[in-house]
Amino acid sequence: MPGPCVPMSSCRCGVLPGSANLCDAGRCICVDCAFQLNVAAPNASLGPGKSGRSTRSMWIAIAVAASSLVFLVALQIALLLWCRRRKKGMDVAAGAQRPLMPPRIGSSKGPGSVVEHFTLDALQAATDGFSDDRRIGSGSFGSVYRGTLPSGREVAIKRAEESAKPSSSAARPARRRDRETAFNSELTALARVNHKNIVCLLGCCADSGERVLVYEFMANGTLHDQLHSRTPLAPPVASWRGRLTIALDAARGIEYMHVYAVPPIIHRDVKSANILLDDAWTAKIADFGLSSVLDAGEPCGGGNGSPQEQQPLYTGGTVGYMDPEYYRLQHLTDKSDVYSFGVVLLELMSGCRVVQRYAESVTPKNVVEFAVPLILADDVARVLDPRLPAPAPDEAEALAYVGCLAADCVGPVGCDRPSMTEVVDALEHALAACGAGPLSRVGTARRELSRSGTGQFDLTDTD
Repeated sequence: MPGPCVPMSSCRCGVLPGSANLCDAGRCICVDCAFQLNVAAPNASLGPGKSGRSTRSMWIAIAVAASSLVFLVALQIALLLWCRRRKKGMDVAAGAQRPLMPPRIGSSKGPGSVVEHFTLDALQAATDGFSDDRRIGSGSFGSVYRGTLPSGREVAIKRAEESAKPSSSAARPARRRDRETAFNSELTALARVNHKNIVCLLGCCADSGERVLVYEFMANGTLHDQLHSRTPLAPPVASWRGRLTIALDAARGIEYMHVYAVPPIIHRDVKSANILLDDAWTAKIADFGLSSVLDAGEPCGGGNGSPQEQQPLYTGGTVGYMDPEYYRLQHLTDKSDVYSFGVVLLELMSGCRVVQRYAESVTPKNVVEFAVPLILADDVARVLDPRLPAPAPDEAEALAYVGCLAADCVGPVGCDRPSMTEVVDALEHALAACGAGPLSRVGTARRELSRSGTGQFDLTDTD
């Protein structure tokens, strides 16, 4: 029992509940005062204030734990998303580094065949390890080497190289992307064309991170070097008929890209340095690193004068040759190539560099600023290259017409410029007037160049 039965009056700390049933009448079991104090002590010590603080501490701990859990979950999700994006970016970069290998459509190798792949070892052997003695040119893409294949055929080998100029670490990836874009653009464009006035792409190499293109070798170099080198002019470049023939060859190559290539191609960098001359002095268009291939669904308007349009990622071209309308509006059409070719025509006629200081000018001028006012004033004689003999009467008349054609090509409004088909027709007629032989085309409607005053030189077909 918890205690003896005692009179109820003697219990100082209270009666044990139910103890009256255990004891005689008037007696009970008293509660032990020490036990009551021990039990009540904790409750008495807490008090209402301390109990509230304990509850708040508990909720604060719960909130901190929950916040930590949410933070950890969010961090895990963020890391997962970052890893996925990084992997996607690496996949895109790897895809950009993989060169395109499109089929060569309708080439001499047969329909559907692919561009030949050369091993890096074979190209190193062909160029004596890419030696400086074999280097024949260089540009933003890299260097061009003269090589000899095991068959004995001479080729031009264009190798993408890192620039020797120092550059920041941030700029290097952009330059690598530019070279990759140029490589893929040229491979895409040249692999789908086959024309006697476009340089022939024989193959490529993409081993060990290399980007190399292999072309037919053009023995007489670039038109730019032939016109502007310090050496005496070669006979084909030292005659007016020869220069018009070169102009016609180049025009036919560009016309093919605009009208007959599927899909059409806009070169974007037509200039004398990108017109190469083979051992027979046939001119061929080269360097398609900036070219823009039109979407297959876009309408082809090069043949009837309506411009083909394309929006490139960035403006490309060479100072002096670039269409001002394209540069100003960022709006690329095939008429931008027409403008650049018009500058080449003026370069052929005058023998002047595209930008140089003329006798009457204090500052350098573009050849367009120099030549077009004289042509429109019917003073073509002052434009002609003084290194060549004075043209015969029939040549002078043809050159006056070609001058007006060039003035039309470099007109400020793109839609007013002739198409390359019309340019080819006009140059064929000019050569015919020089007695260069029979026309390769007859019965074609000609474009009237009335704005440039060509009514004196009527080249309309009469057949």
